Amino acid sequence: MGCCNSSPSMEDPPPQNVHQNHGGSDSQITKFSFSDLNKATENFYLKNIVSENGGETSDTVYKGRLHNGGFIAVKKFMNMAWSDPNQFVEEAHRVGKLRHNSVVNLIGYCCDGNERLLVAAFMPNDTLAKRLFHRKNQTMEWEMRLRVAFCVAQALDFCSGGGFTSYNNLNAYSVLFNEDGDACLSCFGLMKEFKDDQRATGSVNSESLIFGFGTLLVNLLSGKQIPPSHVSDSVQVLSRVLATQAPEMIHGKSVVELIDPNLKGKFSAEEATIIFKLASQCLQYEDIESLNTKDLVTTLETLHTKTNVRALSYGMLEMAKRKDVSLNQLSTLGDACLKMDLKAIHKILVMAEDDKELVEFSFEEWLEEVKDIQEVRKHGDQAFLEQDFETAIDCYSQLIESRRMVYPSVYARRCLCYLFCNQPDRALKDGMVAQQLFPDWPTAFYLQSVALSQLNMITDSADTLKEATLLEAKRQHQEKES
Repeated sequence: MGCCNSSPSMEDPPPQNVHQNHGGSDSQITKFSFSDLNKATENFYLKNIVSENGGETSDTVYKGRLHNGGFIAVKKFMNMAWSDPNQFVEEAHRVGKLRHNSVVNLIGYCCDGNERLLVAAFMPNDTLAKRLFHRKNQTMEWEMRLRVAFCVAQALDFCSGGGFTSYNNLNAYSVLFNEDGDACLSCFGLMKEFKDDQRATGSVNSESLIFGFGTLLVNLLSGKQIPPSHVSDSVQVLSRVLATQAPEMIHGKSVVELIDPNLKGKFSAEEATIIFKLASQCLQYEDIESLNTKDLVTTLETLHTKTNVRALSYGMLEMAKRKDVSLNQLSTLGDACLKMDLKAIHKILVMAEDDKELVEFSFEEWLEEVKDIQEVRKHGDQAFLEQDFETAIDCYSQLIESRRMVYPSVYARRCLCYLFCNQPDRALKDGMVAQQLFPDWPTAFYLQSVALSQLNMITDSADTLKEATLLEAKRQHQEKES
């Protein structure tokens, strides 16, 4: 192959994509010769063009195949974008070090003579633009649109933290989908392009980056295309092109008017309003300076978590049906856990005292101990009641560490606090300790099922839910007989 690193085998195993590598410092970038890439793309055959500009601009992207069967994406520049080869190589190595789930890996480059090419992992499932604008009979679901927005925001924030505060022509064509169907930001846009005067072109500053993200949000809300501007000769031209298209789609409109008509009745109005407001902020110059990539992530993370909970709840429901869980006979707590409704679970635990039958130790021992720590439990319960879950965790942890034996309800409450604070691993541990203290307590199993679901262990979650319902049915039967 002529790579400066280890050469791929000349044998042809079954075709596969060059996979995303999410390692950090171990990531390497390969120097390809022009003949390597010429062969991989079949002499840059037109049928291998995968960029959606049809090869009309300088950033034509081809699908290629290496000798080892792996597929790659090759970006070929028609003009001399980097007159200084050392600068091009340095920039390629800088981008090549980035490794993140939501950023396509740059795996190599070519710098032969006047040729400048970039090589990336191939993303097989089209672009956001194609999915949103060109699939008339397939509407992208609302939850997927939120996930795309969150993934792109995460990618931009990661790149910003790595010293990349600009991105060339951010738009729906820059967002690709990997083998798992997850959205990834193309790494090609991170390369700063330099011409003979050494001035950056097509590279937008952080404010224009926020502006570009706003256009993506409008795309996701409306399902309509803002025609992507080609690489401009200046930031001002890019901003002017965007300014004449995106704001007019959103100015003076409500979210109901802007929303993709194919989503009617299939989206959350509350979530759409949040996206609408964020897009408006991104597209208004007076708000751009106050926004950064972390703001984008923070706003979208809550929505992403909510959609994940909905998806997990649906998966848990389907799994429970397959496990023969009688959904009609679920208790109020069981139903709340099945639906992943943490607020409903909280209300139930505030009122519950179903572990009161446990005797911790002698009254004298308890009386002596309670003098020192009764306030801790009191403060913990008050914080739990007021949904101040971090304070409740601190108080319950102090209580657990200072006593020889603790009611399982304390572990159950701390378990739920951890679930509210997105710490399902710790929540699961507390649920298991509560089970050890009170082996036949359904609440311990129900809480474990929620923690397992948050950890995306849906089968285990459904099994635990089933066990909880059986224990609950057994207890109810015993109470009737007595």
